[in-house]
Amino acid sequence: MRAALVIAAIGVMTAGGAQAEAFKCPKVGGSFTFGQEANVNSLDQMTSNTISTRNIAMNMFEALTTRDENNNPILDLADRMAEAPDHLSYTFTLRPGVKFHNGKPLTSADVVASWDRYSKVGLDRQIFDAVAGWEAPDAMTFVVKMKTAQPTFIEKLSSFSIPVVIVPAEAKDDPPQQLRSIGTGPWQLAQSVPGSFVTLKRYDGYTPNTHFEQRTGFGGYKQACFDQVTFRIVTEGGARVAGLETGELNAVEDVPTKSVDRLKGNANVKLLPLNNWWIQIGVGNATQPPTDDVRVRQAIQAVLDMDEIMDAATDGNYKLNYGFAYPNQPDYVTTGKDTYNQKNADKAKKLLAEAGYKGQPVVLLTNKDYSSMYNAALVVQEQLKAIGINAELKVVDWPTSVQMSQKSDSGWNIFFSGWGTQPALGALATMAFLAPPGAQYRPKDDKDDPDVLAAWRDMSNLPTKDERKAAFGRMQQVILERAYVFPFGSLTKVQASRANVAGFVPFRIPRMSNVYFTN
Repeated sequence: MRAALVIAAIGVMTAGGAQAEAFKCPKVGGSFTFGQEANVNSLDQMTSNTISTRNIAMNMFEALTTRDENNNPILDLADRMAEAPDHLSYTFTLRPGVKFHNGKPLTSADVVASWDRYSKVGLDRQIFDAVAGWEAPDAMTFVVKMKTAQPTFIEKLSSFSIPVVIVPAEAKDDPPQQLRSIGTGPWQLAQSVPGSFVTLKRYDGYTPNTHFEQRTGFGGYKQACFDQVTFRIVTEGGARVAGLETGELNAVEDVPTKSVDRLKGNANVKLLPLNNWWIQIGVGNATQPPTDDVRVRQAIQAVLDMDEIMDAATDGNYKLNYGFAYPNQPDYVTTGKDTYNQKNADKAKKLLAEAGYKGQPVVLLTNKDYSSMYNAALVVQEQLKAIGINAELKVVDWPTSVQMSQKSDSGWNIFFSGWGTQPALGALATMAFLAPPGAQYRPKDDKDDPDVLAAWRDMSNLPTKDERKAAFGRMQQVILERAYVFPFGSLTKVQASRANVAGFVPFRIPRMSNVYFTN
């Protein structure tokens, strides 16, 4: 069944008759403080792909479509969607009564303006490659016209990795990273102090989606139970644990592995484990010398000891994983497996000699906001030094490292990151990291690898799931064999909340709706 038909079916089913009563906050009020582990570079959902931005902004902004608890596409700001029989147009009818945080009613003109902005500055704007255009025939109708039928279009559109959030039409020309923080979600911006905290307050004019009775994924029936929610930046793991124990923090994004056993005995704390939280990863710069030479990148790949890297990164809380999907997912493939965890110093030295490597610096770009990334970089540095590579650390804060990674000439060779939300959303969302216009491996001379590009197009456009999975396998193999990216393994994360917090269910992003204090 096509994704569009699935989403339409969901819309019909959730609107059906004999359902339970819609969620109502058992208790309203109070201030909730969340301990977030990394700083925020911007709340512009269209132009930031960082987890730290997503954590906050997804509680403020909404899109036409999103994903449910099991990552299936569902309608959000759209009340209905109809796909043309020839699959060359999609007609969205907006939910009535929705207002922005400034009190302005949502209309299709705002959707047009938001899509216009995304098509110019959105980091994932390749999702519009098959789109011919869009229009608003009336105030509540938005029509997307396709150049060609694309069976994965709704899957791409519903991703909340870098979503096409809907903002007021007057924000259409806001520069990248400077989008005004006015959305339609249950939470609105109250105060933001860079490097310290962001506070959201309940938006009393919020209109819940009555096609649902409960929150699901980042959609469904959402209610703001607290008066306000503060995302406090607490980069040091011990400080997050201490704040959780004293009650200064009501929930935290990450509990260091070494603290888990102690917290198990604390009746005031609930531990919330999340397997396969992200793929710990290093992204190569294929433009900057000496990693512009594939043999240098393959030498780096050949020497890496992934157990040693992941053990340091996670205090032992990991699983080896060589690709860009997890073994429990339907998209999982085994292509490129022989490139992983080789621990072959002799092969690495031979490749360096063939490349004519003469001791040029290899700069490892990392940060201390995410200790797992910093610790992984430390181990990689030592492993590279052992084969004669002049490996240097460049340590900046997380937002700065992301900004630098987006420029091939900003003085880095390997960028240390974690791919979390995207692998959870599926192969298509993950490989968008490696597709134009924002391929993270920084293709040489900004010319996309034609084999990567061909596989990506097949992943997006081939008619059957089996054909698209095979294309994913080809793309994974090319990426690994040409050492554009170095996946180290899968990190397991443990979140936690105070015992008097109800409704805080671990997810890819902290959802502050339908969460409340029991006392």
